[in-house]
Amino acid sequence: MIRYALFDTEIGWTGMAWADQGLVGMYLPEANPEAARRGLLRQFPEAVEAGVPETLGPMVAGVRALMRGEKADLSDAPLDIARAPEFNAKVYAIARAIPPGETLTYGEIATMLGDRLLARDVGTALGQNPWPIVVPCHRVTAAGGKLGGFSARGGAQTKLKLLTIEGAAAAGQADLFG
Repeated sequence: MIRYALFDTEIGWTGMAWADQGLVGMYLPEANPEAARRGLLRQFPEAVEAGVPETLGPMVAGVRALMRGEKADLSDAPLDIARAPEFNAKVYAIARAIPPGETLTYGEIATMLGDRLLARDVGTALGQNPWPIVVPCHRVTAAGGKLGGFSARGGAQTKLKLLTIEGAAAAGQADLFG
């Protein structure tokens, strides 16, 4: 069974979905709870609303802190990673290790995986990331200080906003058209 909860942050209402094995998805902030609920239920139509379980309380507090511009470590948030393809899971593990305020490029992650030519595959995996913010795909940029793609609602502007909140140097020099 998949359950979900909504919670407010400094920049809007966020949703999360979980199963017994951990988080199965996150939904980026919306202006109001109804919009966040609709968006989350599009991803998980079978989900049932519930209260935030005690095990996910620290993750909710961390997301709220990040949205206030504070540095927060979400690397301990339990993910149901078995739902992700093996390659994607490797990319997500590397992305989760990027501290708030810092970035890596798609090429750097590809090199860490053993082949710089996998940069496009890294981008594809991050585009399929069901846990934005918790798996901080916004901290992965294109080469040369360009933002690169961001498939979440709001695209590159949302990515830039998240990087700015975290105080990433890339936010100050980002080229939106990369």
